[in-house]
Amino acid sequence: MPASLKNRKVLVIGRGSGIAQAITLSILDVGGTVVAAGRDPGALTAAHSGSHVTVERVDLTDEASVAALAARSGTVDHVVSTASARARGTAADLGHDTVLNSFDTKVVGPILLAKHFAPRMPEDGSFVFFSGASARKPMPGMLAVGATNAAVDALTRGLAVELAPIRVNAVSPGTIDTGAYDGLGDRRKAELFAARAAGSPARRIGRSDEVADAVLFALTSTFTTGVALSVDGGESLV
Repeated sequence: MPASLKNRKVLVIGRGSGIAQAITLSILDVGGTVVAAGRDPGALTAAHSGSHVTVERVDLTDEASVAALAARSGTVDHVVSTASARARGTAADLGHDTVLNSFDTKVVGPILLAKHFAPRMPEDGSFVFFSGASARKPMPGMLAVGATNAAVDALTRGLAVELAPIRVNAVSPGTIDTGAYDGLGDRRKAELFAARAAGSPARRIGRSDEVADAVLFALTSTFTTGVALSVDGGESLV
């Protein structure tokens, strides 16, 4: 029987929209309490207006910021980090700082979260980090993203062994309609989604709530640790 999140405190790190918001709503729906944290607490406050969500500021590229949040938070049952830094481009386009920021946010950040939060967590607590289908399927323009995501999968396995019995898992989405692609413009976004849907065994693009379902599974499945749960409609298979 899966563990209950009722009255358990879950720290959700990320933006106030898209996947992070879907995760927050899902946790609240099953009776959990949420602390939403990110670089822009004002945006988080606006996003979660009217809900019983505590908002905090944290910068995963700054260890002092992570340590301060841990000290303020006290005991936390679970930690979920959806934070990322955009690092798309070919090798010819990528700069040192862009690649380093991607790793700082998605790889070093989770290590710092483990360092400062694990000592404050119960033995049945857990971490959920985010990698992505690009860790398994190379695509032009996704070099640094894929390398970062592959590193997340590796650190998930390592931390699962090091922090045991605290569990550590990753969720690895494919193409999800979260608003992250809106910058392409309506036409290019529609073309991209149509191409990816046509090439996916699921024949469609994923939704934020489907990713949130995988996070809930990772948080409550007490015999699951050290794995990356693919939520990509089979995108990485073809």
